[in-house]
Amino acid sequence: MPLYKTIKPNSQTLVKIWHIEESYDDLRSVVNLKPESLERVLGMKSELHQRGFLSVRCLLQAFGYTDTDLYYDEFGKPHLKDGKYISITHSFYFSAVIVSDVPVGIDIEKQREKIGIIAHKFIDYEGDYLHAEDTDYVNKLTVIWCVKESLYKLFATPGLSFKAHCLVIPFMLQDQTTTAWIDYKTTKHKYEIAFLEFEGFTCAYATPY
Repeated sequence: MPLYKTIKPNSQTLVKIWHIEESYDDLRSVVNLKPESLERVLGMKSELHQRGFLSVRCLLQAFGYTDTDLYYDEFGKPHLKDGKYISITHSFYFSAVIVSDVPVGIDIEKQREKIGIIAHKFIDYEGDYLHAEDTDYVNKLTVIWCVKESLYKLFATPGLSFKAHCLVIPFMLQDQTTTAWIDYKTTKHKYEIAFLEFEGFTCAYATPY
């Protein structure tokens, strides 16, 4: 099984990344799905999405969980029955799960030039230190998107805006860390961010500061 990488950011948190190389049938043969999950995966039109869904269940097994240990609330946020916090992501041929004793969020995205076209939709403050002519512009934009997506998953509050409420402090790609804030209504929340790049993809995960 292609468990691609395991990361232990701290004593409370574990990240596992899966490289999706198996076929749908191979993945389906090694996971047990509860009825609603089976219905969901069979209803997916894209085999790539089906494989992503099943690879996440493989990752759950790598953590020692089963599909029945996972449930979703009315906002679509995943939870574990044992009370630990979980966040899930998949993009093309990679998926990842983070499990922690504290609220967490994770995202994986493929690095693509077209992210520059939608940059105005999710950056505001970050425009002060980003420059389209820089050779690492697409990579940095992808990090910022992943950071904000991970914050969105962690905070799980209707009305939260990537552009208006999520801020990413300036960073260097080689540092693989930064700080981010959620500034929403009357409260501010500070988060530690770690990120990594691999095989044309970016992954970022957020934990409380």
